[in-house]
Amino acid sequence: MSFEMNNSDEVMNEINMTPLVDVMLVLLIIFIITIPVVQHAVKVELPHASSTQDKTPPANLQLAVDAQGQFFLGKQPVAADALEGALREHAARDPQPQLYIRGDKKVPYEQVALAMTAAQRAGLAKIGFVTEGKAP
Repeated sequence: MSFEMNNSDEVMNEINMTPLVDVMLVLLIIFIITIPVVQHAVKVELPHASSTQDKTPPANLQLAVDAQGQFFLGKQPVAADALEGALREHAARDPQPQLYIRGDKKVPYEQVALAMTAAQRAGLAKIGFVTEGKAP
């Protein structure tokens, strides 16, 4: 193959088809490879079964910390050292209840942190905080 140097200032009026053919071949190969993968499915007749989901929601458990730092599980007072044991009884239930901690705004954060730690050690997975919205 020889290349001739053309010193004339003529405009080349032919389209170079080689890059176009290369791109088309690459696209063709990509489509040939991917289409069988996309359409690969085994037809299976699945059995029909009716099942109902247990729709009983888990009970909510309220843990309150008053301004003096005392703990109340529901409406019953609980000592700080017995709090983890009381929460462990609730954590063993199926479905596990959701724990909502209500902390008085005047209580030191340490008391709320103790309640959170006791709930975590007891094995409760869903813990939330209850707050009130800002007064207008």
